[in-house]
Formats: sequence, C-alpha cells, structure tokens
Amino acid sequence: MNPGLLIVVSGPAGVGKGTVVSLVRERDKDVIFSVSATSRSPRPGEIDGRNYFFVTRERFEDMIQKNELLEWVDYCGNYYGTPKAYVESELEKGRIVLLEIDVEGANNIKKKYPQCILVFIMPPSLEELRSRITKRGTETPEVIENRLKRAENEMQYSESYDHIIVNDTVEKAADRFLRIIRKERRKSAKQSKKQ
Repeated sequence: MNPGLLIVVSGPAGVGKGTVVSLVRERDKDVIFSVSATSRSPRPGEIDGRNYFFVTRERFEDMIQKNELLEWVDYCGNYYGTPKAYVESELEKGRIVLLEIDVEGANNIKKKYPQCILVFIMPPSLEELRSRITKRGTETPEVIENRLKRAENEMQYSESYDHIIVNDTVEKAADRFLRIIRKERRKSAKQSKKQ
C-alpha cells in the first residue's frame, strides 16, 4: 500500500484555493479534502460537513481544550481549525489528504508532520485578488481591506513553502497541482521502500 501523503494548501482569501482543490479532487479520486471546523457562520451555498464543520465558539473552544485539533487559529474574529482524528485515520489508509489552512497553521502542521508537503496558491497580482474578493460580494469594504493587508503579509511566507502555484486560471493551477501530487507521491513511495 502507498504511504499516506499530507498536503497543506495555503494562500490569501479569495485566491481560489477551494475552486482549485475541487478540480484537483474531481480529476484524482485518491485525493481527499480534510474539512476544517470554524466558528464563523456559513456563507450562502456552504454546507455543514462539506465546506466546513460549522460550530459555535463555545464548541470550538471545547475542541481546543480536549486537544481534538491538529492546529487552530483565530482569524478575523472567527476560529478555524483541523480536526485531528479524521486526518490521522485517512493517512493510515494511504490516502492523499489535503488541508486548506493559513500560513500560521501550515507552520504548525509542518512542526508536527515534517514530511508534509506545503503548497502556496498565489494570485497573479494583488489587484486581481481585490477584484476576486469584491466580486464574491460577501464582505464589507472594511473586511476586504483587512483581507488584502493580510494577503500581502501571507505572500511574504510563500518562499518557505515546497511549491508555489500561481492561480492565473483554475484549469492551469489544477494541472500544476496534480503534477506536484504525482511527483510527491512517487518520492514518498521511494522513501517508504527504502525504510
């Protein structure tokens, strides 16, 4: 059996991480997405258990206390985190598990799982990112400005990632991502055979 592979995906809000990851999963059925927990309210069209596990702040704080999360962060007034049990179970089955988390969370995961692969999805430009966030129509101008400031900060950390993908178009970004997955899977399988 192939060893499991943990891939952490980061990038600024609005860069299209979720869309790229969805296309990657459509094209490679061995890739699964670890659903994060959050204390924020669902956006229109989001489904509990598929997009996020939507929980109250109180429940999230309980999860923190019980060490049920691989990592967590308080971002823009809401908690986000990765439930531990699901990820570890799928890795044991030899699955490719994708985590979509911010740069701080990625750093925390890398400390716990040094063999994980970090992939940063970058916008073609900050202006394009502003346009994408504005078109979503889900944030106030103040929140958009906060997200853009945070995006600039996050992009400075992209150099510490194993791979950087520019999301110029979803198709091209997904193709690049799939090539990275195949390369890392081969590398992981070779290392596993040597042990």
